[in-house]
Amino acid sequence: MSPNLPHSSEAISNDLVTLARWMAGDFSNYKQAFENSKDYAHIHVFFRPLPFDFFSGIGLYSEQVYDYDLWRPYRQGVHRLIDQGDQIYIENYGLKNALYYAGAARDLTILKTITPDCIERRYHCSMIFKRDGDRFRGSVEPGNRCLIEKNGCQTYLDSYVELTETTWVSLDKGLDVTTHQQVWGSTFGPLRFEKRESFAQEVPIG
Repeated sequence: MSPNLPHSSEAISNDLVTLARWMAGDFSNYKQAFENSKDYAHIHVFFRPLPFDFFSGIGLYSEQVYDYDLWRPYRQGVHRLIDQGDQIYIENYGLKNALYYAGAARDLTILKTITPDCIERRYHCSMIFKRDGDRFRGSVEPGNRCLIEKNGCQTYLDSYVELTETTWVSLDKGLDVTTHQQVWGSTFGPLRFEKRESFAQEVPIG
């Protein structure tokens, strides 16, 4: 077990719990998509809390899906929140057979089938969040080593997130490892989500 992982609720910082509770929910960019459907699809981002004993700490399962196809997420992940004092470090994990767990963010019976054996760490792809007043700001860990191959091109992830209790703003881009030119991701600006349902009460604190 990692030495910086909390063993009880007493070891979990207020900021970590607040971040987890604010993340836990169903976020939708309906307004953005409705106002500018040419540039933005209607997307949901779900974060659903995992049981405390999954990581012996706070973890979340996530899905990103198009509103018209809720059972076929285009991105899934598991996230482990670790308190590092002045920042919250979020390890990111992929699912070995992701489609087996599609819909787990909305159906707790599916969520319960996810175990630590189902996931594998996405090294160099962790996010670092810091509290900034009434919001948290997050970005992918430094080093440009979160590598993603798209269309035969090796890219690294450039990711920025801003989170409040009711909103989630994110901008993900893939940049060419050699030229640093953008290869994929939004060219129209960040996605802007509003929380439609909160799962904050499901966040375990030991």
